[in-house]
Amino acid sequence: MSLAQLHYTSASAGEDGVGARFTAVGGGIPTPVLTEAEQLLGYEPPAGAPYHPTAAELRSFPETFSFSALSDGSHLLSRTVALGGSGAGHFHAHAVHLPAGTRLPGDALPITAWRSPSWASTTPDGGTQDRLSALPASAAFGQEALNDFAVSRSPWLATVFADLRRVSEKPSSAQIVLVERQSADVARWIALAGAVLPPEDAQRLTFTTYTRRPAHSPHQVIGVLPDDAHELTGPGFRVHECAGRAPEDPVDDAWAETVARIWRSRAPELFRAAAALPGEPFAAGPLAFTALHAGIALGPNGRASAADWAAARPYALDEQQVHRLTIALTAPADDRTAAESASVARLLAALEGRAPATATAPLAALLVTEAVRRSDTVLALPPRSALAEPAAVKQLAEDVGPDLLAELTSEATESTLAETIGRQVQLLRIARLLDMDLTDQLPSVARHMARTLLAAPAPDSGHALLDLLDEQFDVRTALLGELDQLALTAPSAAEELLTRVALPFTGAQALPHLRMCAEAPRAKEQGSDRIMALHTVLRAAGFSPFAEPLVLRTAVGLIWGDATLTAGEARLLLGESGSDSHRTAGTWSLLVAAALSAPSDDAEAAELAHDLLRCFPQEIDARGRGALQLLEFARDVRSGESAPGWPDRAKALRARAEPVEPTVLEHAYGTLAHRLLAPERPEAELYAFVHSDDPDLIAAYGRAARHDTVLARLRAEPAYVADCFTVWTSHPHAGRAWSETRATLLEEVLRPVVRDLSGSEITAVEKAAERTGSSRTAEAFRTWRRRPGTLGRRLGSRLAARVRRS
Repeated sequence: MSLAQLHYTSASAGEDGVGARFTAVGGGIPTPVLTEAEQLLGYEPPAGAPYHPTAAELRSFPETFSFSALSDGSHLLSRTVALGGSGAGHFHAHAVHLPAGTRLPGDALPITAWRSPSWASTTPDGGTQDRLSALPASAAFGQEALNDFAVSRSPWLATVFADLRRVSEKPSSAQIVLVERQSADVARWIALAGAVLPPEDAQRLTFTTYTRRPAHSPHQVIGVLPDDAHELTGPGFRVHECAGRAPEDPVDDAWAETVARIWRSRAPELFRAAAALPGEPFAAGPLAFTALHAGIALGPNGRASAADWAAARPYALDEQQVHRLTIALTAPADDRTAAESASVARLLAALEGRAPATATAPLAALLVTEAVRRSDTVLALPPRSALAEPAAVKQLAEDVGPDLLAELTSEATESTLAETIGRQVQLLRIARLLDMDLTDQLPSVARHMARTLLAAPAPDSGHALLDLLDEQFDVRTALLGELDQLALTAPSAAEELLTRVALPFTGAQALPHLRMCAEAPRAKEQGSDRIMALHTVLRAAGFSPFAEPLVLRTAVGLIWGDATLTAGEARLLLGESGSDSHRTAGTWSLLVAAALSAPSDDAEAAELAHDLLRCFPQEIDARGRGALQLLEFARDVRSGESAPGWPDRAKALRARAEPVEPTVLEHAYGTLAHRLLAPERPEAELYAFVHSDDPDLIAAYGRAARHDTVLARLRAEPAYVADCFTVWTSHPHAGRAWSETRATLLEEVLRPVVRDLSGSEITAVEKAAERTGSSRTAEAFRTWRRRPGTLGRRLGSRLAARVRRS
């Protein structure tokens, strides 16, 4: 085919001055094309260009060689050069028009016309021109010259080709800006791209080797000088400073990386060989496979791509190709990744049955080695059949065995707990795959695994663990035994583990603690009776607490956890299991805690304290014993079995129990106070109490006097009102604590009650006061009732004397 030409220049042939215009236009070029071409064919000299450039200076000016897409689907291939003369802005552009759907003769790529001898720098005589039938290529892009250039641009190759792939796949992507000191180097970049890109993409790639206004350029690839790159800071441009510092960031594009390595190896013929292989455009696999087959070393992405490509079509590989690919993939490398190992595993699986074991054994050995040394718990291990000869297995075990054992027996750190179980499972499988004897190490391994299982959050390797336990009976026995022992001290953690991983208990092992942990959730869901839940859990153990007391500790830990037993629950446990079981299990301390932490109004606490003092006389320390004795003292006071001298006894026991629990003190002092508030109290104990001058004891009496039972009795029994009045008006000089408390009780407790009594009830109170005291007591009551005030000292003294005589 032939191409219409056009010339556009700033050098006028007429007398109307200097101005850019078309000086020759071939037939058949539409007018809209000319209008659009005017925006593309202009030329602006580089910054700092001399006003009257010499011939040598003109030759150093950049040349604009462009392939531009026009709005009607056609293309314009053009060359614009600077001209001499007055001023530095003279130029001449020579272009050919490619209608939509047409290409250069012979399907030549547009870049091949760089510096073609067919380009003219002047307008032809007569202003008309024949159509061009060819644009022969120059010698500028000889293969060695391109190889040299590619090697010189090694640091930028991968990044530039990654962007070329992106702009080819998505033309609306950011424009590529190549910053070079020579426009010829930009042309060489386009030539490199033309050798690599799929043919259709190479034909459509638009470019310009030079412009002063890159922000206004419509081309996909734009060449600029270093002085003109400063304005390109927006996201619409991918700027490559090929004339400056090399890029530092790695390129995550296997295709671009492989292209770069092939160019650096001066082997562009591999691009044609790879293009003949099946695969999508820009697929890295064919290219990477071809490069590896040619002996070019690739990075992990390239090796993985080659392995994946071969794994997808193993039937297409002959024995020699498999052998050479295996050698390339298993060559020593420090940059292997988990993704690459996974690709090798897929390749090995695809070759199974299609290639001899001698060819695939190196791949299997590589996978085992990587799994051990790079902690890849996701990698699928090869089958034993892939490892070929026993001698090879033995050698592999000798190579990786020390690393495997060192990691398998090491303690997990807090940051690695979640991954450790899966890793240990894989290492154990590798050890079995390599016939390694772990008899000596198995106890330590099982101990580490058990601790990790109890300490780790929910692992993602539960299924893998169960599969391992099915596969390796010795590991199962050792691990379950260790977990059973640890469940004794960490039952809640074991219970939580068993809700996530249903460990098998079908063997001959007893495993009482693990069985209880497995039963605990169901037992606790049955109801709120914790004693019944305890019985259910103990039955799951298969042992009685009398025969194996330690199951009692585990059961209590499962049912109560961090909660404290109630005093009633503790009494039942003590009665059912006996002191010997609790002593051996160490749960006696939980019973003591139940007594000492019980609410002050829990009568069971005092009974429990009495039993504990009898059952564990040697185990309870002095302070705890004193606190329990305070509770026992309350029990005796309540039942009337306590010896005389209650206040002194209470104070002495408190001194032994310090620092005493507030509820224990409130229980003991409160019981004593309630007993002293009763009409049938021993008067001597009341007298001793009043004169004890113990603020806490007297305060407990004040609180007890406000209790609902006391207030109800005051409202119902006039005799009780008289009794309380008599006591609360006596002993005015017993001490400050008593004086303040009795005065408060008279005004805040007794007076509101008396105020609500009827006339007959008041009379009954006065008569009761005469019977229990004297006429003076009744008179004092009448006086106190009618007007608030202090009572006479003589009445208080007489009442105190009566108490002493009684």
